[in-house]
Amino acid sequence: QVQLVESGGGSVQAGGSLKLSCAASGYTYTDYCMGWFRQAPGKEREGVAAISPGGSSTYYAASLKGRFTISRDNAKNTLYLQMNSLKPEDTAMYYCAAASCGYGWHNWDAGAYNYWGQGTQVTVSS
Repeated sequence: QVQLVESGGGSVQAGGSLKLSCAASGYTYTDYCMGWFRQAPGKEREGVAAISPGGSSTYYAASLKGRFTISRDNAKNTLYLQMNSLKPEDTAMYYCAAASCGYGWHNWDAGAYNYWGQGTQVTVSS
């Protein structure tokens, strides 16, 4: 069955870095666009970054661009999110998701995403 398994979350001080990974299985990874989302307690889920199947196109939430980098290794069926200069407001559960590249995927329209991981917690302390 389809599985998306995130890892790499943890606790870090403000200004630090983390690299999240998302291991995909059970579907043809290279056919799908991928995205990272996050949800903080009491807040709505928001899109963070997205990437096309070949990795040539990437998209970022405007408030995050320059600090976060999305990438994928199609040989390893793995998605990454490098997060630098972390801030306390980056504290959230981070989710990866796979989309069939239909309308809305690069705008993080949740309805465009077919598969979701269980999430990994990122906590940034000041």
